[in-house]
Amino acid sequence: MRRVVPPLSDGCAVACEYEGTLRDILHAFKYDGRRSLAAPLGALLRDAGGPVLAGADAVVPVPLHPWKRLQRGFNQSADLARTLGVPVRPVLWRSRATRAQAGLTPGQRRRNVAGAFALRPWPNRASKTIEKQILVLVDDVMTTGATLDACARVLERAGAREVRTLALARALPPALGSTRA
Repeated sequence: MRRVVPPLSDGCAVACEYEGTLRDILHAFKYDGRRSLAAPLGALLRDAGGPVLAGADAVVPVPLHPWKRLQRGFNQSADLARTLGVPVRPVLWRSRATRAQAGLTPGQRRRNVAGAFALRPWPNRASKTIEKQILVLVDDVMTTGATLDACARVLERAGAREVRTLALARALPPALGSTRA
C-alpha cells in the first residue's frame, strides 16, 4: 500500500468539507454558472485561509484547460481568487486536457495531471516575475491534492520562494483504502 503524499506546498488551508449543502452550492456555482456565489464562497475561503494568505504576494488560480473554460464560460478558481483581497496572477497554463479527476484513485489522479501544467506561454501584465514571491494556489475542491501538487511544482521550479495552497472544500478520495498507484 502506498501512502498518499500531501500537496507540495509550504502551507495549506481548506475552508470546509465537500458534502451536503456546500456541495450543492458549489455545484450551482461551478456547473450552473451561478457566478454570484463567488463572493459568499470567497468570504468563507478568505476567513479559513487567513494564515495562508498572510504575507502572500499574490494568489494563483488553478487553470482550466482552454476548451473547458470555453465550455464553462469562466474559471471558478479565478472567480474565487478575485475575492481574496490579494493580487491575482494567472501565471499557470493547463497545457493539455486531462480526464475529470472524479472517480479516479489517488495514483490515477497524480498520473492524470502529471505534466499538465506550465507557466503561461505568452507574457502579460499579470505574469510578472514570480521569483522569490510567496504565492497561494487557489482551487475550489481538493481531494488528494494531486492538482495542487502539480501546480506547486511548476511554481517552485520557476523560482517562487513559497507556494501555499488554499481550497474551498476537501473531498474524501474515492476508494480511500485503495491507494495503490
